[in-house]
Amino acid sequence: MEKERLNIVTVGHVDHGKSTVIGRLLADTGSLPEGKLQEVRDQCARNAKPFEFAFLLDALKDEQEQGITIDVARCFFETEKRHYIIIDAPGHIEFLKNMVTGAAAAEVAVIVIDAKEGIQENTKRHGYLVSMLGLKKVIVVVNKMDLVDYAEDSFNNTETEYRAFLKKLDLDPIAFIPISGFQGENMVKPSDKMTWFKGNHLIGQFDALVKDDNADKTKLPFRMPLQGVYKFTEEGDDRRIFAGTVQTGSAKVGDEVVFLPSQKRSKIKTIELFNADTLAAAEAGRALGLTLETQVYVQPGELLVRVDETQPVTARRFKSNIFWMGKAPLILGKKYKLKIGAKRLPVRLIEVVSIVDASDIGAINKTQVDRHDVAECIFEAVKPIVFDLAGKIDQTGRFVLVDDYEIAGGGIITEEITVDKTLDEEHVKLREESWVRGWVNSAKRAERLGHKATSIVFTGDHGLGKRKMAAALEKILFDMKLNPYFMAYTNLNLGLDSDLEAQGFNRSEEIRRLGELSHLMTDAGMIFITVVAVEDGFDLELLKQINGPTGLMVINVGENRFTQYQVDLTVEPHENEGEVTAKIIDLLKAQSIFV
Repeated sequence: MEKERLNIVTVGHVDHGKSTVIGRLLADTGSLPEGKLQEVRDQCARNAKPFEFAFLLDALKDEQEQGITIDVARCFFETEKRHYIIIDAPGHIEFLKNMVTGAAAAEVAVIVIDAKEGIQENTKRHGYLVSMLGLKKVIVVVNKMDLVDYAEDSFNNTETEYRAFLKKLDLDPIAFIPISGFQGENMVKPSDKMTWFKGNHLIGQFDALVKDDNADKTKLPFRMPLQGVYKFTEEGDDRRIFAGTVQTGSAKVGDEVVFLPSQKRSKIKTIELFNADTLAAAEAGRALGLTLETQVYVQPGELLVRVDETQPVTARRFKSNIFWMGKAPLILGKKYKLKIGAKRLPVRLIEVVSIVDASDIGAINKTQVDRHDVAECIFEAVKPIVFDLAGKIDQTGRFVLVDDYEIAGGGIITEEITVDKTLDEEHVKLREESWVRGWVNSAKRAERLGHKATSIVFTGDHGLGKRKMAAALEKILFDMKLNPYFMAYTNLNLGLDSDLEAQGFNRSEEIRRLGELSHLMTDAGMIFITVVAVEDGFDLELLKQINGPTGLMVINVGENRFTQYQVDLTVEPHENEGEVTAKIIDLLKAQSIFV
């Protein structure tokens, strides 16, 4: 029978002996490569340097760099009961990044405290971080007991103080264990130097842990972030494969599923593995692909869930607990890149609700979040995001924030925030109220030009003839003595900013800028025509909002994929330009655009 596996993450203040504890565990459980312990001892002797068990991790790192498959961030050992993986978290950034992306699915946290130095600021930050990431199984080891002569009072004082602190975070540690990592006391067997301690030694406590139902991710609702969509065409294979890693739950062939936030539904037809037989069920932890009974068109980053289970939250604004590690502070109004599941999109900080003083969990009144601050904040995304609230499903409620290409913070979503107006809607309202107009109003322009202002957008996949249709429409309208203007979408970036991506912008920012330009052109009375390949109906909705009151006509070329937005006209790929133009002119007449 295969042994059970348990994932443990270790955190601790610098020099509190975390690496020594890990090294000693590897050595005392016989988990090191043969001869490695003696090799490191001999190397220390040659260099007249005292041996430390922490050096074992450095030695393993050197071997990894030489191509040997030992991962220094994940150390492996086993007992008669279990296989263990110790995830070494050398710093806040690595811890957050790994936990949020699922690379380190820790079930237990071990917090290491130096018995002599005592509880430090970082010790408290680590406690907050463990709490914030939803880890409820916590073991606190009070290390270096040899430096305080294995005194019971020293251990009791540390336990009393830190337990009281953790209680404020709603954390109730499973155990406090006095150890000496360097001397090996109370590590793999009871210590005869601390006979006053009646609890388990460290390995004994690990083996005594019981994995609860929440650790079995298959018992949670089905969640699979969509990482990519692939189509194979060889030998008549027309399957569209929806690929991703199942985070929680399970789904079987025949289950009805829905992609969120697009709300596109279908049923699972097959469950595919690369170069392997198909499966009857998709379960948590498996990287796989699905085919569906009906074809749907969705973008990577959507979350696939079962229709018959508890649904996640879909919202643009949310409250979160966040730990900030950026070099620059987290500031109001600035855009950051949010990574949640497989989704990547910009968010803005709307409000700093409170800054938490990690030393006493008291509130600090500030309007920005500085490095190493923990805070409660409200963010707004440029599009709806899909998530589960903290405490429901951790895997889909964690996120990280990227600032200037670096992971700068991370946290958990605690609440959906409902508002009457989004930031974009507030911006448009303020813009229209503050817009300074000249003597010539829209009615006078329409009378002179023979038409009202409007925007016409051609959208659809690349290579379907959109640009030819748009250019043909411009020509016909011009020949009618009207005032059209066609702008290829690429001209927008060339004319304003040639490298938006280098400035941290993405498609949503480009859509916003296109909307502002469309607003200017239609304010001048023109029929503004453009071509843009949008990701989803939310992009069209944003474009319509920013464009403002003059109206937006959307011409979809090819299959209509916009469930969230009602397009005005759908035409066939490469349809005759004259026929397309005639249909659009009929629409313009129906909407009373011509005067």
